[in-house]
Amino acid sequence: MNQQIVEAPLGETAERQAQVGQLGTAPDPKWVIVTRGIKREYDMGGEVVRALRGVDLAIGRNEYVAIMGPSGSGKSTLMNIIGCLDTPNAGEYWLNGQMVSTMSDDALARVRNKEIGFVFQTFNLLPRATALHNVELPLVYAGIGADERKRKAKQALEKVQLEHRMDHRPNELSGGQRQRVAIARALVNDPSMLLADEPTGNLDSQTSEEIMRVFEALAASGQTVVMVTHEPDIAAHARRVVVLRDGLVSTDERREIFTGRLGIAPAQL
Repeated sequence: MNQQIVEAPLGETAERQAQVGQLGTAPDPKWVIVTRGIKREYDMGGEVVRALRGVDLAIGRNEYVAIMGPSGSGKSTLMNIIGCLDTPNAGEYWLNGQMVSTMSDDALARVRNKEIGFVFQTFNLLPRATALHNVELPLVYAGIGADERKRKAKQALEKVQLEHRMDHRPNELSGGQRQRVAIARALVNDPSMLLADEPTGNLDSQTSEEIMRVFEALAASGQTVVMVTHEPDIAAHARRVVVLRDGLVSTDERREIFTGRLGIAPAQL
C-alpha cells in the first residue's frame, strides 16, 4: 500500500530568503549548496540570453534533490554553476562553506575535483580499462598511492553492488552496470555532493529503475545527491523537487514521507 505523501512547499520568498541568508555572509554549515540571486547571461550574436534571472536556493547535507524544467528554463545552466563548470554574472554561490562564484578557473577545478562527483548519461568510461581501473582514475589524478587507490575503488564498487564485476571491461557489462561503474567513480573521492545529469538518459525503463534504486540507497546512507532530469518518473524518486521556469525557481517541494514514487504531473515540465 502506498504511503500518503506530505508535501511542504518551499517557494515562498520569505522562507527561501531565510534559508539562503544575506549576501556576503557565510551560510549555515548545514547547507552544502547555497545560491543567492544567481544570474547568468550569454551574448548570442548580439542578443542577450538571460538563462538565470536571480536563483535563490539552499540544499542541505544528505538531501536528495531533483532539478527539473522545460527546455530553456535554465536547469542546465544552474547545473553547470552548481558543478563549478561555469560562473554567474551576478549573485553568490557557496559550496560546502566556500564562496566559489568569484574563484579563478584553477581554483574552481580544485574545488570541483574535491567536492563534486559527476554522473553523466554517457558513462564516459575508458573502454580498455577494467571497472576497477575506471573507478581508480580520479585518485590517480589526485596523486593517491596504488594500494590506497585500489582499496577505495573496491569500496566504491561495493557501494553500488558491483564488486563481483570489478575486473570486467565496459564492453563486458550491461548498460546499467556501466552506469553503476560511473557512479562508483563519482563516489571514490568522497565528494560533498553527487551531481547527476540525466543519469538514465541512455537506459531502458527497467535499467533506469535499477539505477534509481542505487541513488536511493546512496541518499539513505547520507550522500547528498542532486539530479538534473526532464523525466517526471525519474524525479519522482527524489525527496525534493525543484522546478525552474524562465530562469527562476517556479516550485520547490519537499516530500516529508519518501516512497520512491511521487505524483509529479507532466504539466510541470
